[in-house]
Amino acid sequence: MAQETWPTKPLRLIIPFPAGGSSDQLGRLMAKELGLKLGQPVQVENTDSKGTKTAAGAAPDGYTLVLSGVGTNAISHALNPRLDYDSLKDFVHISQLSEGPNVLVVGADSPLKSLQELITVGKAQPGKLTYAQVHASSGHLAMELLKQTISTCVNGASGTRNCTTLGLTGVPFTGAKPALDAVMDNKAGMMFTNLDAVAPHVRSGKLRALAVTSLFRNPQLPDVPSISEVGYPGFKAVSWVGISAPAGTPAAVVGRLEKEMDSAFKASETRKQLEAQGLVVVVSRSAEYTDFIRREMERWRRVVKVAGIQTPS
Repeated sequence: MAQETWPTKPLRLIIPFPAGGSSDQLGRLMAKELGLKLGQPVQVENTDSKGTKTAAGAAPDGYTLVLSGVGTNAISHALNPRLDYDSLKDFVHISQLSEGPNVLVVGADSPLKSLQELITVGKAQPGKLTYAQVHASSGHLAMELLKQTISTCVNGASGTRNCTTLGLTGVPFTGAKPALDAVMDNKAGMMFTNLDAVAPHVRSGKLRALAVTSLFRNPQLPDVPSISEVGYPGFKAVSWVGISAPAGTPAAVVGRLEKEMDSAFKASETRKQLEAQGLVVVVSRSAEYTDFIRREMERWRRVVKVAGIQTPS
C-alpha cells in the first residue's frame, strides 16, 4: 500500500470504553483531528473492554485504529496473565497523545495538611487512616505503589527483618464518583483520582490536595507538590492514552499517522485546550510509545504482584 493512496475510505477508531468518559473524549478528539488531516472521517465505535481484542484481530489494512491506554494495555496484563490479547505482539503502537496525573486528596476537614504528615501518621498508627478504593483502578494502583515506595525494611541484630509500612486501610467502592463523594463526606480519609475530577473541588475548598503523581507539579494545581519532589524521586503513576493499530499495519500508514498526530497536537489550539485540563501532551513516535508501554506493563505487574491484587471477577 503506497502512502499516497491511503486512505481512500473512512477509518474506524475502536474506543474500548462507554461514551462520555475522559478516555472517550480524548479518543473522539483524536478521531476528529485525524479525520481532518487525512481527508477521510474517522468513525468512533464505543465498545466494552472486549474492543481491544476486537482491534487485535482486525485486518491490518490501516482502516482500524484503537484507543490504547494504561488500563487496557498495561494494568489489564498485570491483573490477568491469561489475557486474550498481547499488547506488545498484537499491535503497532503509533503515538501516545497525553498523560494525566492522579491527585491524592483528603476532605476539607481532614487534619492532614501534607503528604509527610500522612506518612508519619500512617507509619505510627497503622490502620487509623482509610482511603477510598475502586478495585484495580489507576487510583487504587497508585495507592499500592505509594505504600510499596514508603515501606522500609532493615535487618535486625538477631537476623530478623523489621519492616515499617504505610498502614492505610482501603474502603471499597464500586466507582470513582461514590468514592470521591465519600472522601468529601468524611466517610473515607483520602483517595487518588484523576486531576480533572478533583481540581474544581480543590479550588472550591471542598477537598485538599496533598500531592500529584506526575514527576513534576501540574500547572492546574501549581501549589501542590509531586510525590517525586518531596522525597521519593522517580515516583510516577499517571493515566495515559494513545492510538494504536493491529500488528502488521503497513509502515507507510504508521508513518503518516505519526506525522498527522504531530501536526494536530504538537503546536496547536487543541494542545492548549488539553493542557488547560491538566493533561501533559506527549505526541510520541511509534518506537517511543511502544517502549513506554513495555515499561508500564512491567511497572504495574510488579505493583500488582507485591500487593496481591486479584483479577476482578
